[in-house]
Amino acid sequence: MVFSSSTFLLVFLPIVLFLYFVIPPRWAKNILLLMVSLVFYAWGEPVYVLLMIVSIAFNWLFAVLIHRSERHRKLYLVLAVAANLSILGFYKYESFLASIVNDLLGAPVVPDLSLPLPIGISFYTLQALSYVIDVYRKTTPYQRNPFYLGMYIALFPQLIAGPIVRYSTIQDQIEHRRETLEKFVSGFRLFAIGLAKKVLLANVVAILATKMLELGGAQIGAIGAWAGLIAFTFQIFFDFSGYSDMAIGLGKMFGFEYLRNFNYPYISKSVTEFWRRWHISLSSFFRDYLYIPLGGNRVSRSRWVFNLMVVWFLTGFWHGAAWNYIFWGLYYGAILIVEKLWLGRALDRLPAVVGHLYTIVVFLFGWYFFWIEDVGMLAEYGKALLGCYGASGTLSLFELTAWEYWPVFVVCALASTPLVPYLRFALFNWVTQEHRGGFLANDIANAKYLEVAELCNPTPWLERAESSGASQKRLIVFRCVYFLADIACLALVLLSVFSVVSGSFNPFIYFRF
Repeated sequence: MVFSSSTFLLVFLPIVLFLYFVIPPRWAKNILLLMVSLVFYAWGEPVYVLLMIVSIAFNWLFAVLIHRSERHRKLYLVLAVAANLSILGFYKYESFLASIVNDLLGAPVVPDLSLPLPIGISFYTLQALSYVIDVYRKTTPYQRNPFYLGMYIALFPQLIAGPIVRYSTIQDQIEHRRETLEKFVSGFRLFAIGLAKKVLLANVVAILATKMLELGGAQIGAIGAWAGLIAFTFQIFFDFSGYSDMAIGLGKMFGFEYLRNFNYPYISKSVTEFWRRWHISLSSFFRDYLYIPLGGNRVSRSRWVFNLMVVWFLTGFWHGAAWNYIFWGLYYGAILIVEKLWLGRALDRLPAVVGHLYTIVVFLFGWYFFWIEDVGMLAEYGKALLGCYGASGTLSLFELTAWEYWPVFVVCALASTPLVPYLRFALFNWVTQEHRGGFLANDIANAKYLEVAELCNPTPWLERAESSGASQKRLIVFRCVYFLADIACLALVLLSVFSVVSGSFNPFIYFRF
């Protein structure tokens, strides 16, 4: 089951919300969330739900053993990490590693089991690992109740495609969260925006990206290749950030406050900044649980280079059991090393537009390794991008159909920027008659805005406007704008539901990771 399915939108979610809010005790709400999350997962993975239950059980047990034992706590940590990585490795990488070994030996020595990948295993495994490691570090208390830990690991909003929610983020919310109408409505707004990103933007450009991939580089030429790559660049952003928005919005509807997973990455002026804004929960996981334990940057330069390349090799490998993902990880590792050693200082001295263009080029070619999954086709599409097959290959511009998508590209480009937050910022300044500047520096780049308490919530802004002594006429305008924004959110939901019910193209990219 996926968020952008008619079953979820019209049946599962309404029933779960009804049951959740008619059951008063906190413990009963938590057990309900665990049960419906297992049903949500079992809907598409009826066998692998047992694997998740096993994961919940042994991670709870190892955390208890780590907490209660001082003498053997490191051993229990090693066993917990080994168990989690073994399960992930077996189901996700067995076929890939078997093919490598068999190719090296020239004989089918290792059986290729071709196991279907359990959906979400990459995400909930990292969540479980972060919990056990934090208990070992004594930065997070262990959870006595195995059902509550199970709810944390299996909670359906972030279960199958993130964000990677750390136990420390919601440990107090498990038993002490508060559900309010204000929080529910702001969560619904965020869910509506995420659903529209996925259904109305990602699904549309995905048609072009998929078509250009199916035709082949020689047939589509430079225009088709660039159009397909740009379409995929928008597709993966709106697909994944849309899912994250929906997950965070759903969490708010149930009283949870997650952290943001995307912070307008396509406006970055460097690759370092890009990775502070893209898939923040994954970047911070590898930073805190791998990069820093390896020594981070407080080591010799050669060791630092080694640390960074190890982290990015594993980041690429985490995304998928294929060479193109490994190339993607090593590509970013090399770019970041060059940027941190030499290029970064030069970018700081140049106009911001240069940094933007450089970063766009880097992430476009980064997504090239994601778009072209078949390594054997990388060279052909590379030639197409360089114009070796002409402008449109063997097709005419009319047959290529790429030109039809330029209005969608314009909408996607605008939606990739903080245009709406800026308009809110400008409206607030007009209402309060302030002239506060530094929007990008203070409201978008600042790490404290990764919290979601004020996300899609006009109340704090309205309260600050009222306390500023703004005129009643301007306050009325402020309220009317937000009322119209809520009407727009409802319209987005209705359009998205109509699109889903009509059976439009509806894949989720990150399910394959």
